[in-house]
Amino acid sequence: MDSLNNEVIVTMQFLLPGFVSAWVFYALTSHPKQSQFERLIQALIFTIIVQAFLVLTKLIIEFYFSSIWNKNLELLSAFVLALILGLVLAYFSNNDKFHKLLRHLKITKETSYASEWFSAFSDQVTYVVLHLDDGRRIYGWPKEWPTEPCQGHFYLQDVSWLTETNEEIPLETVNGILVNGENVSLVEFMKLDTDENYEQKSI
Repeated sequence: MDSLNNEVIVTMQFLLPGFVSAWVFYALTSHPKQSQFERLIQALIFTIIVQAFLVLTKLIIEFYFSSIWNKNLELLSAFVLALILGLVLAYFSNNDKFHKLLRHLKITKETSYASEWFSAFSDQVTYVVLHLDDGRRIYGWPKEWPTEPCQGHFYLQDVSWLTETNEEIPLETVNGILVNGENVSLVEFMKLDTDENYEQKSI
């Protein structure tokens, strides 16, 4: 039993850098967490990548600082490399640059985003119209939005209600409004008419 416990501890220590990378990745992206088995496989893959860079780091340090490498430095290096790996993966997942290159090379048609929902809100820099279940429509600037449909809230600024004739009724005394995603049946992304609107979104 003791030997089995020791093996489990050794295995968890080996996979720890992969779990650290995965934790950073999921903390900074909207990707849903996988099942326990898939997360274990993912941690193993991340660990292998970290170990590969760890070997390179060891060679560089020993080349410039002979005999300085030890267990403590190895643990610290593995942790730092795991953090960097998680940050790099989150960066490319949130801006789609890596998959954009792959699409340009005709390797894939996929994006880095977690879903089409997240992709639309990331790429569409514009005002939106939310169609509510009760037939009302609300127009505004999406400061924040749910990571998944029907979960969470939209936070709109520069808000107006829209009548059936598309007349705007501005809520001039309102700084922002929260709309429950469960009450939204349709989202319209408006065309930008001027650079002024774009600048407002970028702030």
